[in-house]
Amino acid sequence: MSDQRATAAGEMNQSYGFRAVGDGEKQALVNDVFHKVAQRYDIMNDLMSAGLHRVWKDALVAALNPPKRGDFHLLDVAGGTGDIAFRVIDASHGHAQATVLDINGSMLGVGQDRANKRHLAGNTTFVEANAESLPFPDLHFDAYTIAFGIRNVPHIDVALREAFRVLKPGGRFLCLEFSEVEMPFLEKAYEAWSFNAIPRIGKAVTGDGEPYQYLVESIRKFPNQENFAAMIRSAGFERVTYRNYSGGIAALHSGWKL
Repeated sequence: MSDQRATAAGEMNQSYGFRAVGDGEKQALVNDVFHKVAQRYDIMNDLMSAGLHRVWKDALVAALNPPKRGDFHLLDVAGGTGDIAFRVIDASHGHAQATVLDINGSMLGVGQDRANKRHLAGNTTFVEANAESLPFPDLHFDAYTIAFGIRNVPHIDVALREAFRVLKPGGRFLCLEFSEVEMPFLEKAYEAWSFNAIPRIGKAVTGDGEPYQYLVESIRKFPNQENFAAMIRSAGFERVTYRNYSGGIAALHSGWKL
């Protein structure tokens, strides 16, 4: 299935998983997926990754290393349920302010409920908006994070330019995303798990396996580590690097606005 993987951002805006769609059609289809899975999203993340998504997210926050004093303003995009934002606030000892942006109101509703239960409502703002058109001024945030969300954005190049625009000079971009597995034996096992087990688990847990078929196809379609790093550089970021986790199942890309 390696020939399915996109090599440029423009190849993603007309693909819904492996299915070709017209430009402008993808967003509505993706929105429908996340309306369906919102209430069980975090449970399914645990089941799909055997809990490893928690380790990878903790690694993202450790890389960000938010300051434990003073003002620090984070924009977490496609972060509706609050997983990254809450971790960053905790790591800052409560000093960070997090704006959680998601295009899907169902996901944001889950995040708002979780923020209230964790008594973090004072540190979080939830905004329903599109990653391709951020409703914020230039030079506004200290950091921009996005975890397992950018492959669902139709025009990735546009979203990356928006990330660059809203960051302050010296601001950090961090993207955690499923990527290309490095080891052939692991890749075969991972593909078998992804395409055979995950949609079935999704159907058992949520009653609908189709959204998870899309999710595993979108993972396979997403550009590999080097091609995605090139897209980040094209958006204006410097010192772009990436680090693989679990043999490349996930990768953390980093860039700086200098």
